[in-house]
Amino acid sequence: MPYNDLREFIETLEKSGDLQRIKEEVDWNLEAGAIMRKANESESPCVLFENIKGCPMGYRLASGVLSTFKRLAIAMDINPDSTYNEILYEYVNRRGNRIKPMIVSDGPCKENIIKGEEVDLLKFPVPMIHEGDGGRYIGTLDVGICKDLDSDWVNYGTYRLMVHDKNSTGIATPPAQHVGIIYAKYEGEGKPMPYVTCIGVDPIISFIATTGVPYGVSEVDVAGGVRREPLKLVKCETVDLYVPATAEIVLEGEILPYERKNEGMFGEYSGYQIAERAPRPIFKVKCITHRNDPILTVSCIGIYRDDFLIAGLMGWSADLKEHLLELGIPITGIYIPPESGAQLCIIATKTPYPRIANRIASAIWGHKSGLWIPRVMVVNDDVDPTNMTQVIHAFVTKCHPKTGTIVFDKSPGGVFTPFIDQFTEEMDEKGLMASGCNVLYDCTWRLNMKRIPVRSAFNDIYPEEIKNRVLEKWEKYGFKSCMVD
Repeated sequence: MPYNDLREFIETLEKSGDLQRIKEEVDWNLEAGAIMRKANESESPCVLFENIKGCPMGYRLASGVLSTFKRLAIAMDINPDSTYNEILYEYVNRRGNRIKPMIVSDGPCKENIIKGEEVDLLKFPVPMIHEGDGGRYIGTLDVGICKDLDSDWVNYGTYRLMVHDKNSTGIATPPAQHVGIIYAKYEGEGKPMPYVTCIGVDPIISFIATTGVPYGVSEVDVAGGVRREPLKLVKCETVDLYVPATAEIVLEGEILPYERKNEGMFGEYSGYQIAERAPRPIFKVKCITHRNDPILTVSCIGIYRDDFLIAGLMGWSADLKEHLLELGIPITGIYIPPESGAQLCIIATKTPYPRIANRIASAIWGHKSGLWIPRVMVVNDDVDPTNMTQVIHAFVTKCHPKTGTIVFDKSPGGVFTPFIDQFTEEMDEKGLMASGCNVLYDCTWRLNMKRIPVRSAFNDIYPEEIKNRVLEKWEKYGFKSCMVD
């Protein structure tokens, strides 16, 4: 059964031993962030802070909600021990069966309603996550909601929010992202864009908000399909938008046209504090609704594991897999390693014709979910993209250093890509898009090779009868397990 809210999910994590409650007083200024980052890097349980310095008792912080594949599996209500490929398969199957939301008249998110001068973002335990960040970020594992100016399409996405003062934040709106595309329409007509941010929702909603759902498709409907039950939505107090009824915190307001204020820096998903402080749009908050004893969800983004690098990259992988198959490309596997900080996509494929790797890379970079990935590695179908032993072996043995490495110069990229020189490259006005460089590593055998070398591995170089005999007698030989690649 799907979770009604974040609280039910947290209870499930606690029952499975995957939750760490911290009752000791913790400072929102860097101490909480340092604990979150250490927990992510050590693959520790989800952290629930219950005593934040200077905040009312009952106001809590949750971090690492989706920072492991196990938690993503639990969020989807499947076996917690499911493999990456099993989770990917289940997600792809479910998301094709979209379910429309259910509109309700009220919900827990309305337990407290604050408007006008009473609005104060810093009443919540908003953390200073990394040293050197431009400010305290209230939106890191949030769901931003806006409506297209020219249609009924409503977009759900995850866009960071840095607190400027009690009732306004900065917001990053990359022009290639849906929020940037929609905001440009409003700004082009000199209109403020109604905008809402929800914090602390059913983790499936957070998951879907990080994925590359196509332009014009409702993330709410996709989330309903993945949950296998419709989302319950309630109308906002001050804007004509609907939000998940069980959200912990809802910020209602508008993003102003042609007004900018410096936002950033921030420790981003690529594993670096990057994207220079720059003038970016302002989200003016006019109303806050929240549950009693609210939980502010936070993603402490950084090297190797966080909520985006698990949930987001699973979504990107699904998007790209579906896209490539629709193009008739015979891929057999796809993986964006969390360790890569979303900077590498590995594709396994059959090779029916020469240079199929070039077509795969072009298709990935032409898709919304592949735009930000500067490196593509294509391997043969005998390689499991999730098995780094096999991938590295294919890279160093099959990728010709000269002809197998194809550089695509002056490609569009994001400034969260660390190797882009933000002081010399061509930038967009918001300092979020740049002229970058992509590279393809073709790790497939050439079709015109006179002889394809046989891999000296158990599965490849021995007759089936010998392999079967060895596997059957493995424990008799004295071994405890039979793990082979």
